[in-house]
Parts: sequence; structure tokens; C-alpha cells
Amino acid sequence: MLPLTPALLWLITANLIAMLPSRDHHWRAAYALIAIGLPLLLWIYEAHGARWTLPFLLGAASLLRWPLWHLWRRLRATLPR
Repeated sequence: MLPLTPALLWLITANLIAMLPSRDHHWRAAYALIAIGLPLLLWIYEAHGARWTLPFLLGAASLLRWPLWHLWRRLRATLPR
């Protein structure tokens, strides 16, 4: 259960950051959350497998939907049609 505690704190922190006003539309915070969230995601997977990793991944994706949207648009633009 050790990796789930920091994951819960990460989700709470991300929600609190999303409620604060920001001049750059939270992009700096999103980069920091991604940098912290990816190793956390791997740690959860290593300790608990996909059973707990998938809910954390879905929660993180719902919070970081705009960076994921922009990444998807960039990847789609580089693929040949």
C-alpha cells in the first residue's frame, strides 16, 4: 500500500493546483506533475500491477487532459496520412 499514499497525495495536489488561478494556464504545474507522476505510475505498477495502476492512470489523464490532447495533436500531425 506504500505507493498508493503518494499517489493519493499527487491526485489531491493536482486538483488543488487546478483550482488556483494561473497566468500560463497551469502548463508549468502540468510539467511538474508529469515529471512526478510518471515514476509514481511505474512504482504503483511494480508494487501492485495493473489493478491499481489503471485507476491512477485514468485519474491522472483526466487531470492532465490538455497536455494529452496537445501531445495527441502533435503525434497525429507527424504521422503520414
